[in-house]
Amino acid sequence: MKNLLLIIAIALVGTTVNAQDFAKMDKSPMDRSYYPAGAPHRTFEKDAAKKEGLTPQIRVTYSRPAKNGRVVFGKLLKFGEAWRVGANESTEILFNNDVVFGGKEIKAGRYTIIVIPTEKEWTLKLNTELDGWGNYGYDASKDVASVTVPVTSSKDVIENLSISLYEAAPKTVHLKIGWDTTVAEFPITLK
Repeated sequence: MKNLLLIIAIALVGTTVNAQDFAKMDKSPMDRSYYPAGAPHRTFEKDAAKKEGLTPQIRVTYSRPAKNGRVVFGKLLKFGEAWRVGANESTEILFNNDVVFGGKEIKAGRYTIIVIPTEKEWTLKLNTELDGWGNYGYDASKDVASVTVPVTSSKDVIENLSISLYEAAPKTVHLKIGWDTTVAEFPITLK
């Protein structure tokens, strides 16, 4: 009888474990951008100086929604309204060292990125409210810095929201955001 109960218990536990499903693939997969771009691969670098040069300084984690034939700016994303820059969870930027953004010194750490788009310019705000979903937890009183830049047009349609980080000048990294045919670049000064 004990053996029978043991076999039944094992079978029930095994059924319960196998009954757990994985979440379905999200329509807007999560991605990361780094500065320097090769930072995720630094462990493969054999030269110590080059490896040190690939130490991550900035990282952006975001979801990549698709255009899917929609009019993105002015329709899907209303001009003048806060946007989480992506889909799903709020987009976050991690500074591994202190930086200057919008003329303000920003301490190393994690921040949420919020953009207020208009037809001709975007304002990007760094916010201290973390681990949110979309703009639902956005609290403007927690903004620590902002920068407004003109937008440019891409001749090619950018199907999925894309973010990159690149050195625009010595000690100046640009956070470049593009989607549909709109591109904006925000300067970050390394200290």
